[in-house]
Amino acid sequence: MHDLKYIVEHPEEATARLQRRDPEASFAALLALNEERRAALAEHNSLRYEQKELSKQFGQKGADPSAMAGLREQLKGMSTRVKELEERIKEADEALRLELMSLPNLPQDSVPLGRTEADNVVVRTWGTPTVLPFEGRPHEEIGTALGILDFEAAARLSGAGFALYRGLGARLERALASFMIDLHVERHGYEEVLTPFIVRRDAMTGTGQLPKFEEDAYRIEPDDLFLIPTAEVPVTNMLREQTLEASDLPLRFVAFSPCFRREAGSYGREVKGLTRVHQFQKVELVHFTTPETSSQVHEELVSHAEAVLQALDLPYRVVSLCGGDLGFSASKCYDIEVWLPVQQRWREISSCSNFLDFQARRADIRYRPEPGAKPQYVHTLNGSGLAVGRTVMALLERYQNADGTVTVPEALRPYMRVDVIA
Repeated sequence: MHDLKYIVEHPEEATARLQRRDPEASFAALLALNEERRAALAEHNSLRYEQKELSKQFGQKGADPSAMAGLREQLKGMSTRVKELEERIKEADEALRLELMSLPNLPQDSVPLGRTEADNVVVRTWGTPTVLPFEGRPHEEIGTALGILDFEAAARLSGAGFALYRGLGARLERALASFMIDLHVERHGYEEVLTPFIVRRDAMTGTGQLPKFEEDAYRIEPDDLFLIPTAEVPVTNMLREQTLEASDLPLRFVAFSPCFRREAGSYGREVKGLTRVHQFQKVELVHFTTPETSSQVHEELVSHAEAVLQALDLPYRVVSLCGGDLGFSASKCYDIEVWLPVQQRWREISSCSNFLDFQARRADIRYRPEPGAKPQYVHTLNGSGLAVGRTVMALLERYQNADGTVTVPEALRPYMRVDVIA
């Protein structure tokens, strides 16, 4: 959520930042609502003052009874008008809240200009894109042939857009999650947490999934609860309505969880296999830090996600998203894209976002810069470290052999306890 005061006091600057997302975007509706509220409040305060002044005339000695009767009627009219204005102010407050909730975060100045993913900027590339010395098969064919992925059984259970892992496939998913968490805890200093996978409406609102993206969420209707779309939601809301001390920061959490998303994406190759599914597992990295350090922390967060791919020897590139391609809550975002040798393309495997104080305002997460100081909003950041299903997809394509087997990367062998999936 935005700082309304900043937008009102710096409308041109705020609009210029918003238009890095969309040149047609503006704060016109928000500013009009605020002006309507301001006018109603000004009239309300003026009338309340006049009411108090006129009320002082009652009880005065020698007051003319007929004049007092007229004064009563005048005050009665004022009272009616005050109540009308109070209702208008209440309605304007709610309209302002909803408008603020519907507006995306403002991009940072360092975010590339552009409208679509074609305008994103490649920051760096690691490794040489793999070229298989034989005709490779896509991950869904490899997994099915090896008996480690069973999409037909998943469809019988849950319908299209789900996956079922079997045997060494299930172990591979579990091994990857354990490897990632161990790496982030032992090398990068994160605290591991295991959260509920069902959250309240206010938690989804706090991180920006609601109200705008409710149609994409899985809702449990009798209780108005939601299956989490990512561990970002419960982990960020662990500190909801809390005030921290500066000495508490920075905080780093890592969580492994299933993720549930109703929207499965586009057609054709986009929905085959593990590329886009309604349920998948992910290791999530969440940071809480101060405004002064959030840009530096963002770069560190990206490097932590990169470390997983480097350890698995999976070539990737880091892409800075342009304003038009940013997610709703992000002020700046780097996508990490892994190379898929069969598809001959880069595929997103992690998004690392800096939200500044956007989520903290919605979830009311603050800190005191020093003891006794006025609380300020923290900055929140998160990123996938990594999406496990897409890592499975990349491994199967990258490490497949001509005989149909898949070599297990060295980093995973202590977890898999086999060298080859056959």
